[in-house]
Amino acid sequence: MQRFLTLTAVLMLAGCVVPATTAPGPVGPLQKQPGGGVVQAVSPGSGLTAEQAISTFVSAVQRVEPVAEQVCRQRATPGTNCDLQIVVDSRTTLPPNAFQTVDGRGRPVIGFTLALIADARNADEIAFVLGHEASHHIRGHIPKREESALAGALVAGVLAQASGADAAAVRAAQDAGAQVGARTYSREFELQADALGAEIAFIAGYDPVRGSGFFDRLPDPGDQFLGSHPPNAERKALVRSVAARLGGGG
Repeated sequence: MQRFLTLTAVLMLAGCVVPATTAPGPVGPLQKQPGGGVVQAVSPGSGLTAEQAISTFVSAVQRVEPVAEQVCRQRATPGTNCDLQIVVDSRTTLPPNAFQTVDGRGRPVIGFTLALIADARNADEIAFVLGHEASHHIRGHIPKREESALAGALVAGVLAQASGADAAAVRAAQDAGAQVGARTYSREFELQADALGAEIAFIAGYDPVRGSGFFDRLPDPGDQFLGSHPPNAERKALVRSVAARLGGGG
């Protein structure tokens, strides 16, 4: 079953795409109808129609993607694949989310759920989120996180074996160690992606401070021990600092 849509497919699903507006207010979740159209679920007070939300998303991606790829070629480790593939997860049951991964050929993939596209208040938020996810790839965070997870698993396994644990306990310790290892630098990685993502959005002509308003609708992780994300206030402050440095206010 095909779960991911290219930008062209998103446009086709939207049917007739009207120009995006700057109307404020929440956007309800998008639903894919059996006939292939994407419609907006009932959402009183919504500021954008489904077509406007998709148009805003597509126009932001078309402006930000080439900037992100250029920054990747300039700053990523030599030999890094900077040919970004932007996809949309067509499942309507998923919550607002974006992610970065690589496909089987090593091409970087940045995905958005339909719910995130629907929830975005403006193009600045889409631009910032896209810049953030692209920055994870540019900074090489996936392989670094995998290395950290492997190191954590190895250390935990050795300690478990040294304590006389049986095979099952050693595997459990390795799993736990991998999780701790993967999270060791997660907050640092998120802040790095926020900073570079803000810069990418700014270069593309968007307001990263306005785009960071996305954090206002995320659950705040606070300052949890071994949490994977820094507090939202810290992330917004960092974006303001980057924007101010770049001359974009904040």
